[in-house]
Amino acid sequence: QVQLVESGGGLVQAGGSLRLSCVASGSIFSIDTMGWYRQAPGKQREFVATITSIGRTNYADSVKGRFTISRDNAKNTLYLQMNSLEPEDTAVYHCHAVNSRTLRPYWGQGTQVTVSS
Repeated sequence: QVQLVESGGGLVQAGGSLRLSCVASGSIFSIDTMGWYRQAPGKQREFVATITSIGRTNYADSVKGRFTISRDNAKNTLYLQMNSLEPEDTAVYHCHAVNSRTLRPYWGQGTQVTVSS
């Protein structure tokens, strides 16, 4: 089992920045890829960014150049630095991890990000 706990969400004006964190615990040795997904009201959950254990990253087109995903394997922590935030970025942001052997997904409870115009 893997537990994921997010933090760092909040209310920010358009153009501002936030940094999200996700601390992983439990059977973390099984994790390779981690990432962030978001879900806005009335919409499906969508991919934001992922990072592998060796630092290979992938981003949704909508956040490229504005968001940066990173991880500190020694601290079992995943980050998402969000700059130039837009009202369209308003959503609950969820941390995601995948067991590299079984491919079982794990999700955090989410942290709310609200961007005012």
